[in-house]
Amino acid sequence: MRHSVILAVSLAGAMALAACEQKNAEETVERAFQDVNVVDENDLSDVMLTVADPNEAVTYFRRTAKDNPDRIDAQRGLATSLVRAKRYTEATAAYATLVKFDGVTSDDRVDYADALLRAGDWARAEEELDRVPPTFETFKRYRLEALIADSNQEWNKADSFYETAVGLTTRPSGVLNNWGYSKLTRGDFNDAERLFTDAIRQDPSLFTAKNNLILARGAQGNYALPVIPMDQTERAQLLHTLGLAAVKKGDVQTGKGLLRDAIDTHPQHFEAAVRSLRALENNTSNG
Repeated sequence: MRHSVILAVSLAGAMALAACEQKNAEETVERAFQDVNVVDENDLSDVMLTVADPNEAVTYFRRTAKDNPDRIDAQRGLATSLVRAKRYTEATAAYATLVKFDGVTSDDRVDYADALLRAGDWARAEEELDRVPPTFETFKRYRLEALIADSNQEWNKADSFYETAVGLTTRPSGVLNNWGYSKLTRGDFNDAERLFTDAIRQDPSLFTAKNNLILARGAQGNYALPVIPMDQTERAQLLHTLGLAAVKKGDVQTGKGLLRDAIDTHPQHFEAAVRSLRALENNTSNG
């Protein structure tokens, strides 16, 4: 009888141990799958923020944020995706929600300011940047600070911010172009020309800087094309810009000649230059 009791207890213990081991195994497997799911979701989020269609990313992150209202990464992904999709008004609303979360970072506030600028709300962008500690020094922060200082015509501050931003990036062409345009609007044409040239040297494909360089030279009465990389179509477009700059300075005959050169240079029909030249010739004949 005693042996039967011992056997029963032993069997019960063995079954309990087996059940415990099974439960532990199941929990281990479950945790493993949870870890895999987290990794997969992180990978998917990275894809959505980089190579996915921006509007598809918005849909993904909006659904994720709705299902997980306490997850700051989902809200951040939504705001970032809305900016990528150029839906700036919606993006500013998403960032307004994001900055209320615990764990919001200075990067988040700078990104919020960037979205506000893109939405045209310069005053709120400045307010948001003012909330970022002065010790937080990034290229994006200083680039935005420079743009805002420019809009306030605080030229010394703008120049200081632009210079700092240039030193914080390995791809300064865009900010050099912005700085040059700032100088152009102030009438500081020599500095503007130098900055546009530097921008082109950093990125020979940056046509905006090429066109701005022509404006700076034309404003000084220099109607010779600079020695910069350009294909035939770009050359025609730059001649067109130079011709209009000459006309603006009152050098109408020079402007006409440059417009004719632009028409002859362009590999296809250059309608914009044709219209400009026709308007000048009609104005001259009517005068």
